[in-house]
Order: sequence, then C-alpha cells, then structure tokens
Amino acid sequence: MHHDTLPTSADRDEDVDAQSHEGEHVEPEDAEDDNAGDPDEAALASDEEEPEDQSPFDVHFASPDEKDLELRLKAIKENHWAMKKWDTPSAGKCVLQTPGPEAKMPSRRKLQGTQDIGLKPRLVSNASRLLGDFDDLEQAVGQSMFEYQDLMFAGRTPQNATRLRHMFCLHALNHILRTRDRVLKNNAKLSTAADDEAEYRDQGFTRPKILFLLETKQACVRAIESITQLYDFEQQENKKRFMDSFSLPEDKFSDDRPDDFRELFEGNDENEFRIGIKLARKTLKFYSTFYNSDIIFASALGMRRAIESGDKKKKDCDFLSSIEVVVVEQADATLMQNWEHAEYVFEHLNLQPKDAHGCDFSRVRSWYLDGHATHIRQTIVLSAYLTPKINTLYNKHMRNVAGRLRYTPDYTAGMIESLSYGIKQTFSRFDSPSWLSDPDARFKYFNTALIAQINRLPKPPQGGVGVLVFIPSYLDFVRVRNSLVDSDLAYASISEYTDATDVRKARSHFMSGRHSVLLYTGRAHHFHRYNIRGVRRVIFYGVPENPRFYDEVVGFVGKSLERGEITRQEASIRVAFSKWERLELERIVGSKRVSRMVAEKGDVFDFV
Repeated sequence: MHHDTLPTSADRDEDVDAQSHEGEHVEPEDAEDDNAGDPDEAALASDEEEPEDQSPFDVHFASPDEKDLELRLKAIKENHWAMKKWDTPSAGKCVLQTPGPEAKMPSRRKLQGTQDIGLKPRLVSNASRLLGDFDDLEQAVGQSMFEYQDLMFAGRTPQNATRLRHMFCLHALNHILRTRDRVLKNNAKLSTAADDEAEYRDQGFTRPKILFLLETKQACVRAIESITQLYDFEQQENKKRFMDSFSLPEDKFSDDRPDDFRELFEGNDENEFRIGIKLARKTLKFYSTFYNSDIIFASALGMRRAIESGDKKKKDCDFLSSIEVVVVEQADATLMQNWEHAEYVFEHLNLQPKDAHGCDFSRVRSWYLDGHATHIRQTIVLSAYLTPKINTLYNKHMRNVAGRLRYTPDYTAGMIESLSYGIKQTFSRFDSPSWLSDPDARFKYFNTALIAQINRLPKPPQGGVGVLVFIPSYLDFVRVRNSLVDSDLAYASISEYTDATDVRKARSHFMSGRHSVLLYTGRAHHFHRYNIRGVRRVIFYGVPENPRFYDEVVGFVGKSLERGEITRQEASIRVAFSKWERLELERIVGSKRVSRMVAEKGDVFDFV
C-alpha cells in the first residue's frame, strides 16, 4: 500500500496507460481517432433506431440550446447560482444549485427505477435485473446523475456502495453507447450527403470519454465487473492479464475489522495503477492505449504519474481533453493518501490539446472548440463525509451548466447519541483567530492546558496513566512528538510510517504502563485500525474527520471498562476543538448542538 507518495519520474519506455509487461504483445488497435466509425463498432450502437429526442444526452451534450448555454456560462463566470434545498425520505439533505436566476431552475423528473432513465436497448434487461427500482436515496442522487448534473454525494457507506457503483457504471455505459450511436448515424448521413456542406459536430478532440478515479486495484476490478454485468460482451480481451495484475482474494481480514476498512483494503490494495479499456466488436479490450480507450480507470497517483510520465516539462494530458464524465468513488480514502494528486488530475482535465492526434476538427462539437468543456463535463464525487478540501473541489471544479447537487446525511443527533459506554466526554474549545494560525493555536493549547492535565494525573498502583493522544494530522504529530523529546513524560508513538516492530514495542510498553502516553495518528488508524490495549483516557488533539474514528478510539476506553481494567471514574475523553472544525464536530455531536459549541462564550461542553 502506497501512501503520501510524491511522484517521481517514470521510465519513458513504459506504456503511459497500460503499465504493460515487458515483451508482452498488445493487440494493435483498429481506430486511432476519437470515434473513427469502424463499421465493426456498430455492434456497440443500438440495433434499433431511436428518435433524436430531448433526452438529457441531447440537451446537455449533443445539441444544447446555444442561447441558454451562453446565459449559463455567463452565470457561472459571475458565480451566480440559484439554490433549492430539501430533505429526503432517506434522512438526507439535498442542496441543488443551477447557474442563473431561480425562475430558470429546471423541474426534476421522477426517477423510480431503471425504466425511467432512457437507456440504450442493449442495457435495459441487465439494468433491470441488477438495479430495478431505486430506493429513496438512489432516487435523490439518480435524478442528478442521469440528468448530467454534477453530484457531490457525502453519504457513501459499504452498504450502499455496490448499487451506487452499478448506477454510475450504467450511466457511463449509456453515455458511451449514445455517443457512438450518434457518430455512426452521422457517418452514414455524410456518406450519402449530396453536397459537402453537411456538418455534423458529434465528437471531442480525443476518444476517452469517461474517467474513473478509484482508490485501489480491487476497486477497479469491482467497477469493471459491474460493467460486464451490465453489458453482455461476447469476448473480453486480455482479461486474464488484467485479473492477474489487479485482483487478489478478498479474505485478508476477519469480521472483527470494521466493514469500511475491509471494503477499502480487502483484495489488492495497491493504489498506483492506470488502465484503459475499449468497447468494440462486442468485445471488451483491456490495456488499450489511452488515446484508443473509451474509459480510463486510475488512482489519482497513477493518473498523475501518467500525465508526468518521465518528463515534467513534456507533460501529456491530451488524452484527458475530452473527458465528459469523471467519477471519484471514495474521496474520503483519497484524502488519506495524498489529496494533491486528485487536485493535480482535475487541473489537467479538459485542457485544449497540444497535438491533433488525428482529430477531424470538422466533427468536433462547438463547445469543445470554444474551450467550455470543463463546464459541460459531469463530475460525480462519492465520499463517506465532507471536508474543507472536498468542498474546495466542489466549488472550484464542479461548475456544470446543468447544475450541481450536494447530498449530505442528516447529522441532527450526531454519533455521540449512539455511543453506549457511559463515559464522560469533555469538548474544550480553544481560541483560534484564523484558519491559517490554527495549528499554532492548537499546539499552544496542548502545551499549556493538556500537558498540564496529563502531568497531574495520579499514577495507579499497576500500569501507567494510559493516555492515548489521537492526532489527526501527521504534521501536528511530528510537532507534538518533537516537543516531548526533552520532557519527563514517558511516551511512545505510532504513525503511518512506524514499522511493524516499533508498533509492537510501542503497544506493549503502553499496555504495561512503561510508557504513560501514546501518540497515535489518524492515518495510522486509517491504514491499520489497531485495537490498542491499556487505554484509560483519550485526548483528541483535533476532531477526527472520519466520525467512525471517534467511535472506535473512544471504544478503546470502553473496552478497558468492560474488561474491568479501569473504573468509570478513571475513564475520560477530552476533545480539543476550534471554530474551524465545524464539519467534523457536527458529525459527532450533531447539527442541533454544533452552532452553540462553536459560537457561544462558554468553551467547555460535557457529554455522558
């Protein structure tokens, strides 16, 4: 498992997209440009003629109203969005923004199941079998997904992940089939046109239309399995090579590990990869070159390496110039790697290409030529929760003329109401004048108030005082660890970079009481989910972004109580927070309390 790895130069001889094995024969491709009209690819297109109606594909991509498009682009430039909010029956909150005045907000059509989507005929029966009717949550997000609006969905769980994956894979397949069908029909019209004046603008600069940014190779396997369940391919070329490289048995972890951890890290958890696939001749072709692929699957790190590909001065991102749908499946997990890689990829989407790559410019859609592709592209981001960085992506890169929907779960009660240990939890707000100076204010608060509290703790007859300090940020962890080097405090530390031997030693010495304090990072918990013994008290240096971490770390103390290792009087939780942690705090204490906690004059709040 790679984490927080900055890109280095890659060997220029390596296939930019395939990471192909040395000496392995890769089948020559049968089309070099966007959709060159290979007659054998007609199998991908519908066997039935469909009227060119006002489907979302036509309205958004194929033939948008030029005047309406101009007005929406102007509204986006001026950052003028009409807004509509509502609660869903699935205990979620939706915020829909569309560029322009409120009077122009489109009505949302009912979407009760796959029969309402407007699928290409070859997808209908498999979609009905695999997905069928949508539940309340799927209806809420599906309306935006299938209408080509941007979607920020902050309620992804291991329980809803599979059906959401089927939905965005179905959407991607339908988009590719509609695009290909339109090109083939227009090819036929051009071949019989009586004059040279006929013009059909139905393509982008390059062929790839869909980009999936996924977190692990196993996640890539799951997405492609969804595609093959939705579309009946007669042949899958290079499938064995793909499975050998990408898939491992999903049996590494026992059921006592949390379900979100198992979903993310089961199977092949390698997180540097990229691969193109091509849909042609009733065949799914793995390891097609990027410029000949319909869908590109990659991790954010793998995509960045592909763009830089050995020479930062000669970056190649032309294969991303015509991406029309991008899906980020687990943004919260990407945050735990290196979010800069995701930002880097988005900065290189839909740029004007440097080379022609065999493009027939007479077929390129006008909004591509005008440089508006970034506002036509649909971006779908799924995450377990929102963070400031994910919100920045939403504000900066999700600026779609069709609008954008943000879905968040209802946090009215917060996680704290479901905790059953009966342990006193004290939330202490420290003064933090600005977001930029927050790390300094937090460190000062720790060194004055919290260290003093630790030093005052009475040492029990057996073992140590058992204080676990949970530090969400690695930079904060380094700062705290360095400050303790010359102190009298006996401490151990576990970060994501601590090797296995030192982790065992730190856990053992902490449990025995030889070390009174254990510094523990959020990313160490993310990657390993250690079950740490000997915890009597927890100090949260900051509020965890992932609310599950709060539950699990408080659970260390709860289990010490259950085992009879400590009394209820010894057990305590202290959370240091500032007004800049509203999002994180809301998920734990609930939206009905968070405003009071970040704004009131009082700075200490107790829960049991």
